[in-house]
Amino acid sequence: MPGTPPRWRPGLKLQKFRVECMSVVENENVAGTQAGLRISEASAGDFFALLKPRVMSLVVFTAFAGMVLAPGHINFAIATIAIACIAVGAGASGALNMWFDADIDAVMDRTAKRPIPAGKVMPGEALIFGLVLSAFSVVILDLAVNSVAAGLLAFTIFFYAVVYTMWLKRSTPQNIVIGGAAGAFPPMIGWACVTGGVSLDSIILFLIIFLWTPAHFWALALFKMKDYGAAGVPMLPNVAGIPTTKKQIVLYAVLTAAVGVAPAFTGLSSVYYGAFSGLLGLALVWMSIGVLRMDDADQKMVPAKKLFAYSILYLFVIFLALMIDRLAMHLFSVGGIA
Repeated sequence: MPGTPPRWRPGLKLQKFRVECMSVVENENVAGTQAGLRISEASAGDFFALLKPRVMSLVVFTAFAGMVLAPGHINFAIATIAIACIAVGAGASGALNMWFDADIDAVMDRTAKRPIPAGKVMPGEALIFGLVLSAFSVVILDLAVNSVAAGLLAFTIFFYAVVYTMWLKRSTPQNIVIGGAAGAFPPMIGWACVTGGVSLDSIILFLIIFLWTPAHFWALALFKMKDYGAAGVPMLPNVAGIPTTKKQIVLYAVLTAAVGVAPAFTGLSSVYYGAFSGLLGLALVWMSIGVLRMDDADQKMVPAKKLFAYSILYLFVIFLALMIDRLAMHLFSVGGIA
């Protein structure tokens, strides 16, 4: 396959969209309105879509897991406020991401129907929406819970919206590796909500998601190469080629499987969880090897699609198993069995 940079440079369609965006921006004020004030024509559903609800649900789930696994107790009302703030903060990041990435979203098939490229929400509306929600979530978390958790949430929003979206995504094929940190912070934030700090166990929870991210997204990038190439996003398959990407997927799958069993060695979970997570990890590695064996000329890329789907299940089950294991350990301890 061609490995030259022009493969992932913006195409004429993207350049045309950017010109159109510039003409719109020139006629807008900072609030995203044209020739003065106007009432937004976007529906509540359009603004909700800006929050990336699927991503938000995973953020909330892993943050909740961090709270459950953390030593100590937290008031139910405070915990509810904390989860709500983390959800709003995650949604704010999504809105800011869609605001900045509206040009490339319009080119990619899987993102072309998002609110901004679809013309349902004006760019300025999305920007203000994201900024307001960001400030609201961080301030309320600071006032209601603690400053450590609020600081981590603020850094997460900044990292995703600025470091990843505005810099890494368009400048390096390692965008997913480094940028994956943004999606790995939620369980650490949840942990901090309970303990007011960070520990080795919360770092392990962070690492599980951080190391899981590359294999997950590069599997997607393999069968979405044309999309990323047309949008000018330097994803690893487009820049380094399919063979290199497949090897990197196997490497990160192995690292993910290894760190997935780590909680059993630190005392965060039992040996039963360790055995179960080990089996899940072996399946992840086995499927990544299936991708490695896949013919580079394979257009359907079924092994990559299977790995992508399984990786989502893997992360969900790992954190669910950690919570169930912690609950079981607590019940046995209370019952005097442990």
